[in-house]
Amino acid sequence: MARKNLLEGLASMPDESAASNYPMRGAGRSLVRSLDELAKQAEKFLEGEAVVDLDPDVVEASFVKDRLSEDDEDFQALVEAIRARGQDTPILVRPHGKIDGRYQVVFGHRRLRAARELGRNVRAVVKTMDDRTHVIAQGQENSARADLTFIERALFAGRLEELGYDREVISTALAANAASVSKMMSVMERISPEVVRAIGAAPGVGRERWVALSLLAGKASNAASVAQVLQDDNFHQLPSDKRFEALYAALNKSARPVKKTVAARKDTWQPRDKAVQAEMKNDGKAFSLSMKARNAGRFGEFLSTRLDALYEQFLAEEGKQGD
Repeated sequence: MARKNLLEGLASMPDESAASNYPMRGAGRSLVRSLDELAKQAEKFLEGEAVVDLDPDVVEASFVKDRLSEDDEDFQALVEAIRARGQDTPILVRPHGKIDGRYQVVFGHRRLRAARELGRNVRAVVKTMDDRTHVIAQGQENSARADLTFIERALFAGRLEELGYDREVISTALAANAASVSKMMSVMERISPEVVRAIGAAPGVGRERWVALSLLAGKASNAASVAQVLQDDNFHQLPSDKRFEALYAALNKSARPVKKTVAARKDTWQPRDKAVQAEMKNDGKAFSLSMKARNAGRFGEFLSTRLDALYEQFLAEEGKQGD
């Protein structure tokens, strides 16, 4: 029998007790779904529900933050669009568990913030649900919009794990398979949330670059370098992508120190008749001799036929110095 779609099961939940029967077993085997499908599920979750106008001041943020960037160009575009034509799509909220008359956002944080900035009510669907249902709906709606960056998704996954949710719930919330979630977790284990927040959303940086940075930042020997970069005032003036590049460059350089090289010593020699001009280079590991002028060729032949004798003389002289 085909599995019942997860959000389809959520859409008809009338109260808290129904939410507790949310089917979770085996969800990890049916996570491959298109963004269009996820978007339809988010729409279905709101479909047929009464839309109310709420004062933004009575609505709190979700207990799990999913964004690093707040004041970006996309948000300003959203504000202008709502100013011009109103709020097309309602947000989803649930009643506050402890305070009557207050609510908590499930998804639609930026629409709520835009309404607050514009000084108008926010259009919302109110639905009762438990925490687990909340994080799955929030995560899947984010996946449907596909505008969270890799590190924002990884930070969201890490926060869910801190709250005690297992990998199955996290995979379902992110619409990601086990391998993808594992990579997110490995990045968050090696890079502290403080470092991630200092870098920001880094919209131009994908998964593999973050994995590479985490391998460097996770080394204890690089801890001082990370702190030094983050303390630089110029670092915080950079756009998020550039902050990532700055930290990566600093750590990549320290991870592969340049070997010190000894400058080659150069000497020249010339006999009294100036019929040979010799140049010697010696860096301790290599020695080169080049000659030119009238007698260079013949003198070179002369030396080459006597190399054995000269080397024996060298060894003898070295032996005497060692006595």
